[in-house]
Amino acid sequence: MSAERPLPVALLLPGQGSQHPRMAAGLYGYEPVFTASMDEFFDAAGPEGGPLREDWLAERPATELDHVTRSQPLLFAVDLALGRLVLSWGVRPAALLGHSIGELASAVLAGVFDPRDATGLVLDRVGRLAKAPPGGMLAVAASTAEVEPYLSGDVVVGAVNAPRQTILAGPDGPLEKAGRALGEAGFVCRRVPSLSAFHSPMLEPACQGAAERFAAVPKRMPSPPVHSAYTAAPLTRADIDDPSFWARQPVAPVLFWPALEGLLATGDHLLVEVGPGQGLSQVARRHPAVRRGTSTVVSLLPPRPGPPESDRTAVATAATQIRAAGHAITAHADSHGVPTA
Repeated sequence: MSAERPLPVALLLPGQGSQHPRMAAGLYGYEPVFTASMDEFFDAAGPEGGPLREDWLAERPATELDHVTRSQPLLFAVDLALGRLVLSWGVRPAALLGHSIGELASAVLAGVFDPRDATGLVLDRVGRLAKAPPGGMLAVAASTAEVEPYLSGDVVVGAVNAPRQTILAGPDGPLEKAGRALGEAGFVCRRVPSLSAFHSPMLEPACQGAAERFAAVPKRMPSPPVHSAYTAAPLTRADIDDPSFWARQPVAPVLFWPALEGLLATGDHLLVEVGPGQGLSQVARRHPAVRRGTSTVVSLLPPRPGPPESDRTAVATAATQIRAAGHAITAHADSHGVPTA
């Protein structure tokens, strides 16, 4: 693709399982746009804002970061802040695609929800989910058809990340049993960092009443389009106006791979992951369009936790890669070296 007609940008926003202590914290007080967005979130969170900020910046958080009251709101805030950072460079994405809580962050970036309203919705959601029975999630290097014989009434497919990357969700005991059986059958399994069985019927009771909260806030059509990982299609007016669509997202399975296929079926893109780690980048690199080199992947942050400098270097590298792909970058990490907080 020539510099005159660069690949359109699509932002990928990760969700549960990508969190880690001090994720993106190396940008706080260093990148002004990122810092302002995080501070806006902590302010909107009210009394919860202080403890959330402290646990986010701590090497050893007081509340475990995998707990729903930490992972979900902080992933939402970091995804949103990183997305805003990319927008501040003058990049205008053609589409957004979020995974799990990343879909709500993408909806804010696209203008569906007001950021303050969305912060209240996220905190209401995690308050409800914290009351759900404990459970977990298991990543299996297998197709949905291959894991089907190992599912019980309690263990279900929670996410389809790739043709051979399926996430199971359910109560700890049955999930461990399914994992042992899958391992004995030769499948590679790995627990996802989560203390809740996201995207499973276990969370259905905890979501009761959430639709009323979503019904009470204004919603607008997105610009640019948001490709939903719950419908594997762009959000429609009907989706956006349906409070139960948003309220049931912690229960509904995530169809990330079908959604990615739908996005790339519209044409090749420069896929930019804006969130901690590089999990979605790794998945996207398996797509035929990326493997043949017609679509490209850029990650904004390092693949694993590191010192503050690694976050800053990764962001500067990403800006350079986006510029090299033909997009004008008005500013990036190299020009933001003066601490602001």
